Amino acid sequence: MIDLVFPDGAKREFDDGVTGREIAAGISKSLEKKAVLIKLDGELLDLDRPLDKGGKFEIVTRDSPEALETIRHDVSHILAEAVQELFPGTQVTIGPAIEDGFYYDFAREEPFSLDDLAKIEQRMKEIVDRDERIVREEWDRDEAIKHFRSIGEEYKAQIIESIPAGERISVYRQGNWKDLCRGPHLPSTKAAGKAFKLTKLAGAYWRGDHRNPMLQRIYGTAWASEQDLADHLHRLEEAEKRDHRKIGRAMDLFHMQEEAKGMIFWHPKGWTLYRTVEAYMRRRLDADGYVEVKAPQIMDRELWERSGHWQKFGQNMFTCETTEGEVLAVKPMNCPGHVQIFNHGQKSYRDLPLRMAEFGACHRYEPSGALHGIFRVRAFTQDDAHIFCREDQIEAESTKFVRLLEGVYRDCGLELHSVKLALRPDQRFGTDEIWDEAEKKLERAAIAAGCTVEMLPGEGAFYGPKLEFHLRDAIGRTWQCGTLQLDYVLPERLDAEYVAEDGSKQRPVMLHRAICGSMERFLGVMIENYAGAFPLWLAPVQVVLATITSDADAFALKAAEVLRAQGLRVETDLRNEKINYKVREHSLAKVPVIAVVGRREAEEGKVALRRLGSDGQEILTLEEAAKRLASEAQPPDVARTGHAASPAMGMAGAVEVG
Repeated sequence: MIDLVFPDGAKREFDDGVTGREIAAGISKSLEKKAVLIKLDGELLDLDRPLDKGGKFEIVTRDSPEALETIRHDVSHILAEAVQELFPGTQVTIGPAIEDGFYYDFAREEPFSLDDLAKIEQRMKEIVDRDERIVREEWDRDEAIKHFRSIGEEYKAQIIESIPAGERISVYRQGNWKDLCRGPHLPSTKAAGKAFKLTKLAGAYWRGDHRNPMLQRIYGTAWASEQDLADHLHRLEEAEKRDHRKIGRAMDLFHMQEEAKGMIFWHPKGWTLYRTVEAYMRRRLDADGYVEVKAPQIMDRELWERSGHWQKFGQNMFTCETTEGEVLAVKPMNCPGHVQIFNHGQKSYRDLPLRMAEFGACHRYEPSGALHGIFRVRAFTQDDAHIFCREDQIEAESTKFVRLLEGVYRDCGLELHSVKLALRPDQRFGTDEIWDEAEKKLERAAIAAGCTVEMLPGEGAFYGPKLEFHLRDAIGRTWQCGTLQLDYVLPERLDAEYVAEDGSKQRPVMLHRAICGSMERFLGVMIENYAGAFPLWLAPVQVVLATITSDADAFALKAAEVLRAQGLRVETDLRNEKINYKVREHSLAKVPVIAVVGRREAEEGKVALRRLGSDGQEILTLEEAAKRLASEAQPPDVARTGHAASPAMGMAGAVEVG
């Protein structure tokens, strides 16, 4: 007999070998119809799998969020079955569920075409309609190798060969088709539903090794309902429109080229955007008690070895050797440099917490295939800071940081979506006792800061656990930008210490923290969040003075100077073009305000303001317009405090057009 504990705390006894389906049927027929999986001690299992042990038990229905990954995995199997029915001789390899969908890699000499995807999708729907029962079978490892090799599935045989000898393996059969798989799976193909769509084709090396054969990968997305699928496809459509690379070209913000892979060429307007965000972040850091430092860009290998970064990241560091035999590395992160600054001169407990910030330029070698616009680059700047503190200051400093992070995201039009605690990885420095203490204290600090934390086993840094802060943008996508890491290891390895109140020498605790993470990636998120239509304070060009007739040119130039005197970033458009053409062109360039001036406006000292996205206009005197726009263009932190901000210099001069 086995004992099962239900979600309401009730404990019931069942015969060995009972299945989730039988338990659901015993509760109600309607629950049996809805049930698709079970969860035993947190592990998802097949509904019809015989149970040989007790534990915490839960029945999972198809509309449960926990069923979604299994739905996607089932659909990947349905995809593979459809492909092998339509294209005999195709070999299957692996087909996991991934974020928002699934993929499957196939070995086939003839390439798939986009036209093939529609045919495959139709066959997949037919397989769903067949309602093929999905059954788990246990096979002997060696017999499985022989079987899959005998039917021409060489890749499956290789996968099974990598499993230790003597282990039983699981194979899932749906209809006459079968696949090696750990599971779990839904009871039948019908349970997967038809809320799926194949999205794209790609190439992938077998087992990720470029020396192996190239496979063909088919990607798809799958959801629990047609409405969820429609919503996702709408988000994809919106994401395509908002692609930061397209907007960057259209707005002339930046470009990238082969001669500097993973490096960004910022154009005047893009650099103005960058400097505006950087200036905002500096003001927030100043107000929160940080001191800004600047550590060397290149440091000796010996320091990176002492910190542990050489052993962990050496293959991703750009290095050079001098004629004197020195091996130097371009910094991939800022932490060791900050410890050197901390170590320079004696520190007292009275000096703590010391919040040390740097907009540090970092370089990391990323394979060219992994690069993606300004989201994944080789040269980037971190809004990095390290808080050196005592143990009794960890919670207060963590709470202070979370409040700062929340405020920054809110000011930037973003929302803090979730917080995750990444725990010790397999490869790490420090003892288990140190990691136990660090994880416990960081979790306690997160709770003290009001965060609800999701655990991520194995995802921590090599020197300490970290909180990951995920934000949500205008179309519901989430991005991981901010981090807070608790580190006992680096202060020990680099011999950081302070004089405690009792005169003893103590190690400080290091809190590694970032809000934007990479400035470049954060700006990419901002570009896509706003689709280039930035609020006035962020817009690279805030106002364009556009003339209707050349009679208004002199007044437009004067008006531009008046607006610039208020700290606004202004261009003038004096071209001999129709005003509707000018308005349309600057609207496509996402300029927030177009100030139209004709002969009458020039004579009366007025401007007609047109806002991006609005067909109307507002006629104001030049002085009124300057005062109002200057007020609207204040960064959020300045508007709150009333402390004046220096205007960004990237667009300080006029750009005369025509």
